[in-house]
Order: sequence, then structure tokens, then C-alpha cells
Amino acid sequence: MRKYFRKAAKTALILIYLVIVAGAVVRMTGSGMGCPDWPKCFGYYIPPTEETELQWRPNHFYKEGRIIIVDEELRITPKDFTSGNVYNDSNWDSYTKHDYAIFNPLHTWIEYVNRLLGALSGIPILVMAVLSFWFFRKQRWLTVVSWLTVFGMGFQAWLGKTVVDSNLAPYKITVHMVMALVIVAMLLYLIYVTRSSTASIKYDGVFRNVLIITILFTLGQIILGTQVRQYVDEQVKFYGYDAPEAWLSYPTFKFYFHRSFSILVFAMNAFLYYRNSKLQLGYRKMNWVMLLLFIEILSGMAMYYIDFPFGSQPLHLVIATLLFGVQFYLFLESRKAVTSVETL
Repeated sequence: MRKYFRKAAKTALILIYLVIVAGAVVRMTGSGMGCPDWPKCFGYYIPPTEETELQWRPNHFYKEGRIIIVDEELRITPKDFTSGNVYNDSNWDSYTKHDYAIFNPLHTWIEYVNRLLGALSGIPILVMAVLSFWFFRKQRWLTVVSWLTVFGMGFQAWLGKTVVDSNLAPYKITVHMVMALVIVAMLLYLIYVTRSSTASIKYDGVFRNVLIITILFTLGQIILGTQVRQYVDEQVKFYGYDAPEAWLSYPTFKFYFHRSFSILVFAMNAFLYYRNSKLQLGYRKMNWVMLLLFIEILSGMAMYYIDFPFGSQPLHLVIATLLFGVQFYLFLESRKAVTSVETL
């Protein structure tokens, strides 16, 4: 049963990271409002592909919750009805959660794929949670964390709804991102505690304490990066997608702080790598940390000095979340080392 539980947890982790990738692509393409409602898209489970589907049609049956665009405003059906020969405004309610009424089929389907991946990721998490009952007597925390992950996914879905309803409020996007990392952390914990073999790791208090601070700094950098990204999004709206050289022509203090703080984050990770190598502590995943940091720095430099080459923005975010995941797993390994020392 442990084998199946781990497979479900690993599958869920991969899907969560795919959701993060899809979310990054959504932001890169400006597709966040491709579906103006949630969980449906313009009132459909499978979104429309043509604008004519969102225009009023005579003698057409409309289900409750269907959305059309009338005079650049969203209208929603309060109940099932069949339209007549002429448009009757009394059959429709105004969509009051926001005033975004633009249909772009590319944006709609990019956002739809993002939501579809989010829904798919919930399946292995639910399977994992059911399987966790087999471990309840011996490993209660495994069952507790498994079901916390389920509730976390539900909360994350609700956050996604609030993001759409708020027309992409920046602070809600940030909370949405942080919650995704919390889910990643819980899945990594479940994968770690159900491993069959243990690596030989030496305890070092300095390494562990610096690692904890470094993880917090990485999390802070991700949060600050979402704020910088919000500024870039505003510049994109002002200058357009065809002028990437102007997006950071007048950087804010947050940008400079984000860029400068990355030097400290790199230095701390370099110290961890050096100490791990010198004392032969056994944290082999530090090699992954340094590789991810290298890619993260290159993608950041590319955005600033080469004017946002294609794919650099989602790559920068996804690598940061991968870095957080590897660092958190190292923290879990360091906890095991501490436990071993205390047992002795």
C-alpha cells in the first residue's frame, strides 16, 4: 500500500508543478481573465471557441448561468429560458463581480487548460488521502497531512475563484501562489516520510539553521517576484506586447530590492553547498540547488538585459518554485539527521 500511496503523492506533485507552469504561462500571455467566471467558463464546462457563441441569438435555449456579451458588458441568465425574436434585457442579469468583458479564444483556452490541470491534480490527492487511512494507526500524521492537502486544494480552488472575481487583484495572486507552495511542501513531506531507504546524512546545526533562513528568503523572493511581475503586467498594458524593451524602463524600488536580495540568497546557498562539501554531510540535492540557482539567475538577467525573451518569465517563476521544493526536501532530510543525533 505504501508503494501506491507514494505513486499517488508523486503524481500529485508533478501535476501541481504543471499547474504552476500553466499559471505562469497564463500570466505571460495575459490570459488570467480568459474565463470571466468560475468554475465554468462563460457558463460552459467546455469553453466557447468563437465569439458568435457569446452573442445573443434569437430562438435559442439558454441554460441558467450562461454568459453573453452585450454592448461590451457581461450578461448572465438567472434561469433557463428560450429567447424570442428580439433581445429582451429582462431575461438577463448584469454580471456584477467585475467589468471585464473581452473574449479572446486563445486566452480563454490557456486559462481553461490551467483550470483543467488544477482539477486533474485533485484526483491523485484524493486517492492518496483515501489510501492514507491504512497508515492511521502507526503514522497518524501521514493521514492528517494527507487530508490537510485535500482541504488545501479546496482552499486553493476557492482562492482561484476570488482571483477571477477580483479581476486579478495582485495580493490575491500572491496568496494563490503561496498556497500552491504550501501544497507542494505537504506533498514533499508525504513523499519523504514514506520513503523505503534513507540516505546517510550527518547532522550539522549550522547547516540546518542557515538552510531554514535560506528557505524563508527564497519564499520571500517568490512573493516579492509576484509583486514585480504585477508591475511588469501594468507596463505591458501601457506599452503593449510589442515593446518589451520599455517594460522595465522605469523600475520600482521593489525590482531593485528583488534583484539585490538575490545576491544574498545566492551567497547563502553557496555557503550551504561549500559546508556540505567540506564536511561531507551527505546532502546530495545541494547540487540541484546550485543548478536551479544558476538557471534562475540566467533567466532573470535575460529578462532585464535581453528584454524578456520568449519563455523567460514562466521559466523564472517555475525554477523558483522548484528551488523552494528542493530546499524544503533538504530541510526534511536535516530533520531526520537531528532525530538520529537525539536518538543516539
